[in-house]
Parts: sequence; C-alpha cells; structure tokens
Amino acid sequence: MNDFEGVIPAIATPMDENGRFNEDVFRKIVAFNIDAGVHGFWVAGGTGESVLLDDEENKQIASAIVDECQGRAKVIMHVGAVTTERTTRLAEYAGKVGADAICCVPPFFYRRDEDEITEYYRVVAGAADLPLFVYNLPGATGVEITPGLMQKIQDRVPQLKGLKHSASTFSNVRTFAQMGLSCFIGNHRLMLPAMTVGACGCVDGPLNILPELWVALWDAYQAGDLQAAQAAQERCSAAYEALSVGDGFHSVIKAALSARLSVDCGNPRPPGKPMSGAQRAQIRETIKGLI
Repeated sequence: MNDFEGVIPAIATPMDENGRFNEDVFRKIVAFNIDAGVHGFWVAGGTGESVLLDDEENKQIASAIVDECQGRAKVIMHVGAVTTERTTRLAEYAGKVGADAICCVPPFFYRRDEDEITEYYRVVAGAADLPLFVYNLPGATGVEITPGLMQKIQDRVPQLKGLKHSASTFSNVRTFAQMGLSCFIGNHRLMLPAMTVGACGCVDGPLNILPELWVALWDAYQAGDLQAAQAAQERCSAAYEALSVGDGFHSVIKAALSARLSVDCGNPRPPGKPMSGAQRAQIRETIKGLI
C-alpha cells in the first residue's frame, strides 16, 4: 500500500471578519473531512490561497492541522515561495511541527533553468527532511514540470516522493507513475481516468465540500467495481458543476463550505472578489439538494 494515496482535499483557508486566518473554522473543515473518510490534506496550496498568506499564517495553519489530524490523515504542507530562503524556513517549520510531507511549487516569476529548479528542490527538501511532493501547476507558475525535469529532481533529491499533476498533459500521469512516483491528479473531474493509468489519487479543492462523493469513487475503484466508480465520478463532476456560480474559484469553495458546515469561511483574500448575496443563496439551495 502506498502511504500517500487516495482522496486528498486541497483544503481552503477560511478567513474571519478582519480577513485573517480563522483557525476555529479551519479545524471544523478538517474534522468534517476526516469524518467523511479522506486520506489526507494538501494544505495552504492553490485552493488555500498560498501566495496570499504571510509566513506566520502559513506556520499557524501547519500547527493547527497537524494538531487537529492527530495522525488520522496525512498532512502535506505547501511551503513554496519565490525565494529558496523563505521556502526553506517554511519547510523547516513543517518538519518541526510534525507534517507528514511537504509540497512545493517551483520558483516562479523569474524564469529559472532546470538546474536552478532542481537545486531549489534539493535545498528545500533537505531542510525539512520529509517526503517531498512537487506541485506541477504551470498555469499559475509558468513552469512545466516535464518528465525530463522530474528525472533530474529524482536523481538529486532523495526525499522526492511524487507530485500533484495539475498540468494539461494527461499522458504524463502514466510516465510519472512508471518512474516510481506517487502522482496525484490535480483535477477532480479526472480522478477515475487518472487512476486507470497509474495515479495514486486526487488532490483538488472541490473535495473539501462533498468529500463523501470522492471517497465513494475511491472505494469503488479499490474494490474493482469500475461501473460503480464511473457512476461515482459522474456524481462528483456534476455536483461541483452545480455549485459553480460566479467567476471566483475561491469564493465558490468558501461559500459552499460555509453552507455545508453552517460556518462562515469568509471571503477570498483581496484582490479576490467576494461573492454576491444572491450567489451565496443559490449555493445554499444547491447544497441542500446534494446532501
């Protein structure tokens, strides 16, 4: 059995009325997902508004989720930042508080060559001495982690465990799996097809909201019931499509979580746009029909 696999919500970062991290609500989201049977969390990543958090918030989030999980689910803590120094500090803290692994986007904004990217991962992984997951998110970072680049990282970073593949080159899922890497697909709509070519599970934001749907998909596939798995994948995809009102991914996730758990997850951090009252009401009604 792979020690990192399955349904891994990319957990949201709820905010209070002052726009700061809301730890109480965050812990409720974690507990709700654990009770639904998820296998771990991808923390302070894209769904968690990573690049909009300051370092102290990142550390507070790391401490809170490790404490709340108490070993019941894996904690994969995102530490990626523009500089190696900042990323290393966050990686060290994740290791100190007991995260199970770290994940990390490549250095972004300035174009770095493959040797620079590989060295970045080597230094960061060594600082935490935890399993490392590369975060392949070229749509946001401008950096595609190709199989060739991944091979360089694998050769020089002994802590490398796998990656979250959120790039459009679906065929690379099979290639990464054949390299012996734990490859999570980063698109909830592709969880089932990705697993059929070697993915070890799915990491994505919508899993926060209705985790039981993706857990049912995982369970059916693990039981070898492909027909049930296909039906579950359709339910998963249709459910999130029904919730997708307005333009903002973060606002949809937070509004849907607020409705599902009867909490207030707040608004996206600026410059993210708040959702209108009418859109929130629509999501509340949609949630009622999905549970």
